[in-house]
Amino acid sequence: MKLQQLRYIVEVLNNNLNVSATAENLFTSQPGISKQVRMLEDELGIQIFGRSGKHLTHVTEAGKEVIHISREILAKVESIKSVAREHTLPDQGKLNIATTHTQARYALPDVIQGFMTKFPRVSLHMHQGTPSQISDLAAKGEADFAIATESLHLYNDLVMLPCYHWNRSVIVNKAHPLAKKASISIQDLAKYSLVTYVFGFTGRSELDRAFSQSGLEPKIVFTATDADVIKTYVRLGVGVGVIASMAVDERLDSDLVKIDASHLFDYSTTKIGFRKGSFLRNYMYDFIERFAPHLTKDVVEKAMMQKNNDEVERMFKGLTLPVK
Repeated sequence: MKLQQLRYIVEVLNNNLNVSATAENLFTSQPGISKQVRMLEDELGIQIFGRSGKHLTHVTEAGKEVIHISREILAKVESIKSVAREHTLPDQGKLNIATTHTQARYALPDVIQGFMTKFPRVSLHMHQGTPSQISDLAAKGEADFAIATESLHLYNDLVMLPCYHWNRSVIVNKAHPLAKKASISIQDLAKYSLVTYVFGFTGRSELDRAFSQSGLEPKIVFTATDADVIKTYVRLGVGVGVIASMAVDERLDSDLVKIDASHLFDYSTTKIGFRKGSFLRNYMYDFIERFAPHLTKDVVEKAMMQKNNDEVERMFKGLTLPVK
């Protein structure tokens, strides 16, 4: 059994069982990958992939377990390399972050600016996506950190640490009837067409839950993953916007009226996560603490020792998180 073979089966899965695409991404030949996969299967005495002719059709039950362990082995190999780099090149490296547009646009700029000033020789790469894409990037090792709010069940293979709470605001044009109200209710919102986030994205579930608990149905006419896109369509009069409060800029959005809606919806909690068993370099600990000052190196290391995210949750029970 060779590390190369383990890498091949993991990458074949990452490329949706397309051996040609895998070979292209790994700069090798398709026959070479197929041969190595067959050799590994022969050695183990099992089929990792099901086949129809020359085409791979699915991952077998045994194959799923083998690939899961292979990911862990390859991650440990990367950790060994990181340990070496931490001793030979402590201020050099790269940092890959997977997150949503709202976090990238509104929560992270100051954090990243300070980080890059302190670590100019660390290259930082931002990957924006949906919750499922973010978790996938982290699980594959293509992202060091996942920063997310929704669909946290997707992140079971990661250590997820709470960073801050946030809530929503309603945004309307200045001529809109709601702009004259000092406070609004769910019943008020139910009267109008709404423009908000795609379901399963950026705290959208709390909006749906609030309407459901009131026995009402939201009239959602337009959804997007990008708060700036939502604001554009509010300006066009498509509907009333419901977005993260942090996504409203008093200067750039001075043509809109922002109405606090924190009394209507439960807060959401943004978390930062990384793969279990990862070796975090010192500049990675620095980034985490910049993003969430209560997550010091000692706290993060203690969280890494917990068996699962339920135990991590208990660690932070009673802690008052900042609100954005």
